[in-house]
Amino acid sequence: MDDKARAALKNGAIRHIAFIMDGNGRWATKQGKTRNEGHKVGARVFEETASYCHELGIRHVTVYAFSTENWSRPRPEVDALMKLFSNYIDTAMRRFHEKKIRVVFLGDKSVFPRKLRAKMEKLEKDSESFSDILNIAFNYGGRDEIVNAVNRLIREGKTEITKEDLASHLYTAASPDPDLIVRTGGDMRLSNFLLWQSAYSELYFTDVLWPDLDENDIDEAVKNFYSRKRKFGKVL
Repeated sequence: MDDKARAALKNGAIRHIAFIMDGNGRWATKQGKTRNEGHKVGARVFEETASYCHELGIRHVTVYAFSTENWSRPRPEVDALMKLFSNYIDTAMRRFHEKKIRVVFLGDKSVFPRKLRAKMEKLEKDSESFSDILNIAFNYGGRDEIVNAVNRLIREGKTEITKEDLASHLYTAASPDPDLIVRTGGDMRLSNFLLWQSAYSELYFTDVLWPDLDENDIDEAVKNFYSRKRKFGKVL
């Protein structure tokens, strides 16, 4: 990362970075491993990535861990992902707590087993006083998020809804909109991720598969971000 990017980071120019973590399965196939082994390595890279962004001074990090569409994957793979996720709440997530990082789970938690849901809710409550935030999108879909926000506003008696109303009822209400969204794995789409929040996000796509992502790749994404001019619809 060059000096200009480091200086900008110190000034808080990137408040929020988000990651679409794609490529675990393809990485495992290339390595002659099972898809579940790919997810385990991907989980380790997730922890390393979130920690590194925190060290860089980026105060909000969001990761796309499991979408509402991922339930259609083979049952053994889904079960393995749920077990991996539950184990991570017991271990890696606690390390985020030690670093004073608030953990927020984005998505509908009602579909999870009671024991897993209780773990998620306890971790959220235990870390809610911290100002740096790690959002983990799990059973998350951008369209579902918007529908959920609208239905909450209707239940509150709203008959007209403003942009501010909607933003304050999204799962990400505690975080600003992402400045930068990074997708690994080579595909160039958002895949139903942060559809409302990404209106003016800078998008960065890389062919690097998620388990291969390292600090140099993150530095390159940040450096690329600072090479762009963000106009927000204006003429500069």
